[in-house]
Amino acid sequence: MRKTKRYRVHGPNSLWHVYKTVPFFKVIKNFLVIQIARYTPILSWKNWMYRKLLKMEVGKHASFALMVMLDIMFPEKISVGRNTVIGYNTTILAHEYLIKEYRLGEVVIGDDVMIGANSTILPGVTVGDGAIVSAGTLVHKDVPKGCFVGGNPMRIIYNEEEMEQRRREDTFLEKL
Repeated sequence: MRKTKRYRVHGPNSLWHVYKTVPFFKVIKNFLVIQIARYTPILSWKNWMYRKLLKMEVGKHASFALMVMLDIMFPEKISVGRNTVIGYNTTILAHEYLIKEYRLGEVVIGDDVMIGANSTILPGVTVGDGAIVSAGTLVHKDVPKGCFVGGNPMRIIYNEEEMEQRRREDTFLEKL
C-alpha cells in the first residue's frame, strides 16, 4: 500500500476543492517554473529551479530529461537522490484528487536510480537506491533497492540478487 494521507471532502468531487488545499498563486508559480524547466536543456539550471523555486530535494548530479512533469500542486513532497536519471516525459505525482477525497504522499527516489521514459510515479511511493524502472511503467507501489521493475501494473522483473548476477556475467563477458 502506498503511503498517502487521505482527506475527505463533502459536496462536489475533490478537484472542486483544489484551492482550499493549495493556494492559487502557488499553483501558478509552480506551473510556470515546471514548464520552463521542462524545456531547459541545462541540467544544472533545471536542478537549481527545482531546489530553490520549488523547494524540492534534488541530489548532486540528478538528471531530469526533457519534458519531465512534476507535481504542480506539491512539488516539495518530491525528493530525488544523487546521480539519478529521470527519463523523458516521466510524470511524478504527490497528490491524487478523487471523488470523495484527495490524497497526498511523499515521493522518494533514491540514489543511482534509473527511471525510464514515459513512466508515471504515483504519490506515496519510494524507489530504492540502485533500482531501475523500465520505460512506460506505472509505479504504484514501492520499488525495492536494486530491483529492475516494469509494466502496468508494475512487477519485479529482477530482484537485487538477480541484478547483481547479471552485472557479474556482463563484466565477465566484457573481459573475454
